[in-house]
Order: sequence, then structure tokens, then C-alpha cells
Amino acid sequence: MRRKRSLAALLALLVSLFGIAGLGRTAHAEPAHPQTPLAPLATGLHISDGRLLEGNGNDFVMRGVNHAHTWYPGETRSLADIKALGANTVRVVLSNGHRWAKNSPEDVAAIVAQCKANRLICVLEVHDTTGYGEDAAAASLDQAADYWIGLKSVLTGQENYVVINIGNEPWGNTDPAGWTAPTVAAVQKLRNAGFQHTIMVDAPNWGQDLQNVMRTNARTVYDADSTGNLIFSIHMYSVYDTAQEITDYLNAFVAARLPILIGEFGGPADQWGDPDENTMMAAAQRLKLGYLAWSWSGNTDPILDLATDFDPTKLTDWGKRVFNGPDGIAETSREATIYGGGSDAGCTVGYRVANEWGNGFQGEITIRNTGAAAITGWTLGFTFANGQAITNMWGGTPRQAGAAVTVTPASYTATIPARGAVTLGFTADKGGTNSAPTAFTLDGGACATG
Repeated sequence: MRRKRSLAALLALLVSLFGIAGLGRTAHAEPAHPQTPLAPLATGLHISDGRLLEGNGNDFVMRGVNHAHTWYPGETRSLADIKALGANTVRVVLSNGHRWAKNSPEDVAAIVAQCKANRLICVLEVHDTTGYGEDAAAASLDQAADYWIGLKSVLTGQENYVVINIGNEPWGNTDPAGWTAPTVAAVQKLRNAGFQHTIMVDAPNWGQDLQNVMRTNARTVYDADSTGNLIFSIHMYSVYDTAQEITDYLNAFVAARLPILIGEFGGPADQWGDPDENTMMAAAQRLKLGYLAWSWSGNTDPILDLATDFDPTKLTDWGKRVFNGPDGIAETSREATIYGGGSDAGCTVGYRVANEWGNGFQGEITIRNTGAAAITGWTLGFTFANGQAITNMWGGTPRQAGAAVTVTPASYTATIPARGAVTLGFTADKGGTNSAPTAFTLDGGACATG
């Protein structure tokens, strides 16, 4: 359920687009060249030189989706389904109780545990702040900060796995310049309370920054964080309907070496415009910036559902685009190294059809370790092109969600020796066409084929 904008707020946004949209398309003063960020206070996800890094210093690029947990608390299977489709991150909708039912510390702890069990980085956000200053029902960033402080005992020690997104779209279109001071105050309140996590801040104008307030004031906000571990989040919907607007905005932050990601984006056209999702995803991939698509399932308007009825076998056209299209999650996602992903050891995957009959076939997959160290406890990922469905496998345990397949090893294939290989066999159903998968990942990293 996309409870992000009331009708009045959407009308206000429409007025803003017609009345002041030009402000989002004109040149603005760029932030000053950054100072060297301070070292993080704790190991874990942190910012260095404008990049999001893991505790070991490896670059981490978010590839994932948003999930409306606070409105659908029973859909706990969703995290596993999102992971099975290749995501390395999930942004989880929470409530501080101001507008919706409050997510308790126990519930948040369970969500973090589920993220970790499914090898996902967890971005947690308070949704009640949406449209503050324009929507009278919205909570303030200060109230959101108090909620996070109430969760400190749950979140301390999770810096490797959790990013705190203080508040969703925390300012509407009314006086968006008022966003800067409360954002700084909320960040400092969390730092003064002892939080050492990477903090994410959303833009004003319902997250879309069409007046470039965040873009202009990003340096001020970033420098106010005593740790330097702060990342900016732009939400790209109908305001971003041309390639120039998208690339200009993202390039401004990259040129200033200020960290940014696309924390929400949509692709389907609506009554306000037609977002250019192809450029969003391509630009994010080219610049090595994260993106998190809105949203898994349950939107009031299902046009933005990635999956119908939370069913991973029923991806919508939007879901197919995000997960399996060019620059999509299956193609570009790399699992966090904290979970063993992102191995630089190197791998090659061979795939062949060993036998074929009627509506079925037997396949063989060979995984070769081209590196100098053994690979242990791996996860293989690939996507079928023609609706094939695995019916049995030996050498590994498959899990299939639609076209996406993940395989974990049997005990006797769990270790792939340096310069060695393991082979899996399977049977599967097929239709009239039986094309081979074109890309494979091992622990989230891309493998060569051959």
C-alpha cells in the first residue's frame, strides 16, 4: 500500500511541478569541494571519500527494493523472496507510532535478524515523517530521532548490517528550505546519543528535491555529522522524466564527492508524468551508486508493485524490469562481503543441456574456482530465460522464484578448491524454447561463462 502522499499533497506536488519545476532544471551552485571525512567511530558500514564502504574497506553498492513491513507485518517471507531474486539490500518501512502502529523494539530486532539470515543489508526508515510541513499528520524528524534512540539497545552492534534512514521524505513542498536545520539537528541528536551507524537522510519536496534544497545544502548537512558517516537519498519519480535531470542531479553529488543513492524510484507512468527509470538505473550503475526500487508489494495503486500479492512468481512488468532488465538487480547486485559475498577470487560457470525430451530436459552446471583460495559455503544465482522450472537437483539445493534461481551446495560440493571445480546436475520442465542462462553470480559476484 503506497501510503506516501494524500490527494491534497499530490495536488500540491502537481501545482509545484507546474509552478516551480523550472527550479529543478536550472543550474545551481554546487557544494564546495569536500574536506576529508573523519574516520568512522566504529567498524561497519561507513563513508569514505564519498563512497559507502563496508568495515573491511570494500565498496558496497546497494541493489534492492523497499518493503512495507509496518503495514504488512505478516509478510515476513518477503525478505527471503527479495533475496532470492538477487537483491543485496532491503529498505524496511517502520512506524514510530505517530501515524501508524508503532513497530516495537522486539519487532525491529526480528526484522534485523531476518535481514541477516537472508544475507541482506537492512535500511530501516520511519515513514511517519512523510510530507512534514505540508501534511498535518506527519511526524517531525526530531520525533523520528527519539524513536531511534528508543531502539538504541536493539541497533547497537549492528553497524555492519544496518543503515538508519532517519525519516522518509521528511518535508513536503511548503517552505522546503526549512528542511536543512531539522535534518542537521536530527543527525546530531543521534550522534550525541552514541549512534555510530551510517545515517541516511531523505530530500525535501516529498523526497524529490525539485527545488534543489538538499543538493545546495548537502555540504552543510554532511559537515554537521561528527563521524562523516552520512549518505543522502534522492527519491526519483515523475519529477525525473528526462535523462538530463537525472544525470545532472547524481553527477553533482559525485563531482562533490558527497555520498548519494536513489533511495526510492518508480518507473511506470502515472498522472504526474513518466519517470525515466532506464536512465536512473543506467546512471546508478555507471556511477556505482545504490538504488532501491519502490516497492515489493501491497501498494494502494498496484502500478508500483514489483510482485503481485507478495508472490515472487508473479512479478509485474515493473518487477521484471527492476530485477531482470538491463542494469537490473540480477545483473548488477553484489552481496555484502560481511556475508562472504563479493569474493575477488574469480569464478567461471559452465552450463549445458545433457539430455532433452518432450517438455523436460537434464542440465549440468560446472562451477570453476579460478582463484588461489578455496571457496566455501557458496550461493550460485542465475535466471532462466524461457520459463524453465527445476524439478530435481543433485550436488546442490535449488530455490526458484519465478525465473530466478539460487542454489546452495550439498555437503560434498560445499568447498570449491583453488583452481578446482564442482558439478551440479538437475532435471527441469521446459516449453518450446530452452535457452541457456546468460549470466551467473557466486556469492553475489559475477562469474564468467564458459
